[in-house]
This record gives sequence, structure tokens and C-alpha cells, in this order.
Amino acid sequence: MSEPMIVAASLLPVTPALGGVVAGLLLAAVLVAALAHLGHGRGILVAGVRAALQLLVVSAVISHVVDRWWATLLFVALMYAVAAVTASGRVTGTRVDVWVALTLLAATLPVLGLLAATGLIPFDGLVVIPIAGSQLGGALTATVLAGRRSLEELETRRGEVEAALSLGFSDRDARLEICRPAASGALIPALDQTRTVGLVTLPGAFVGMLLGGASPVDAGAVQLFVLVALLATEAVAVAAVLECVARGLVMRPQTNSRTS
Repeated sequence: MSEPMIVAASLLPVTPALGGVVAGLLLAAVLVAALAHLGHGRGILVAGVRAALQLLVVSAVISHVVDRWWATLLFVALMYAVAAVTASGRVTGTRVDVWVALTLLAATLPVLGLLAATGLIPFDGLVVIPIAGSQLGGALTATVLAGRRSLEELETRRGEVEAALSLGFSDRDARLEICRPAASGALIPALDQTRTVGLVTLPGAFVGMLLGGASPVDAGAVQLFVLVALLATEAVAVAAVLECVARGLVMRPQTNSRTS
């Protein structure tokens, strides 16, 4: 048995029992959401089914991608496009919002560019794709949380925005006074994950490297890099989307006339 197969078997055996447990957990999540009237029962089910299908497709495709530099870049571009569409829909309700898409790019490109410029990551699809994916995922989460909370605050507290304007605040500063505290909360998940690493959680990269034979020091160093890079990426994403909201560049169509 090869080393990757040994590592995989050590994590979870891929058997019908695993499929049954995954299906059971997904249905349990849907049931709890329905009983608690959370409003996301269908979304949970769709997300679970999509994840399964997408992972199957990616598993089949990625082996043909990692050995070709142009295919690796195309795959990363596809990940970015999906992230941009997802974030735009969640934040503004539109198909693609240019400023939301630029926020994701501004958050992830500097980190990836720094890693490439310093030679810390080789141009290998098996390395580039996971790192780019983790940074895009972090930027996506931070952008959505910060963008949605900022716009919600402006909607529910638009009277306070008008009061600030009457006191001489500029449009940008008035909006920032209201939505900055709400947007900053988007960094809490990343902060908690970093603070509790090794004490509450043992992230996948760390455990996977240990099971693959890496030393604890090497595994810890890689995991530290991932966490700190995510903090930087998410901080830029929150700051960028907050600035866009404050300047009226990122708004929901139905609230644009009310808060501008």
C-alpha cells in the first residue's frame, strides 16, 4: 500500500458505512434546521449534495490539472470566479458585483504573490491549488460576513446615518461610524481559530502532515503559515469591503436609494 493510501486509511476508511454516516448527519442537520425554524433546511441539503458532487468531479479532474501549469492557473481562475459569484450573490444579491470581486482579488493576490516572489511555494499544482483555495475560501467568508453585516446595519440604522450627516459627517464617515463595528466581527472566527489552535482544534494540514511522516516542527510551521496568511487575507477582505460599502460602491439594489 502506498504512503498516501496509508494516510487516507488512517484518517477515515472509505466504506459504505462512511457514506451512511455522512448522509445521516446531513439529514440530521436539515431536520434540526427545520424544527428550529432556522430557514436553511433546503440550503443545507443542497450544500451537502453539491459538496459531494463537486468533490467527485474535482477528484477526477485534479490529477490531470496539477501536472500542467496552464491548467493549474485555469483551475485557480475558476475557483476565483466561483468565489466572486458566490460572494456577490450573498452580499448584494446580484450575479456578479465588480467591487466584491475586486475585494476578493485584493485580499488574496498579495499573499499569493508574496509566497511566489519569495519562493516559499513551488509552482506545483498540488501546492498552488490548495493554498490558493484556502486563501480564497477565507477571503470569501470574511467578505460575505463583513459585507452583509455592514449593509444590514446601514438598513436598520439609517436614521443614525442621517443624524451623523446632519452633524457634518461626510457620507463615507457617517456610514463607517455605523457599519465598522459590525464588519469587524467578521474576523472573530479566524481569530478564534488561530488563538485556539493546538488547544481546541488540530487543523487538517497539521494532522495530515504528521500522518504523512513530517516532523511536528515542520507540521506546526506549515500550519502557522496557513493561519497567519488567512488572518492577513481576511483582514484585507474586511477592510476592503467595508471601504466599498462606506463609499456606496457595494450596495443592495433595494437599499441603494435609502442609504446613499
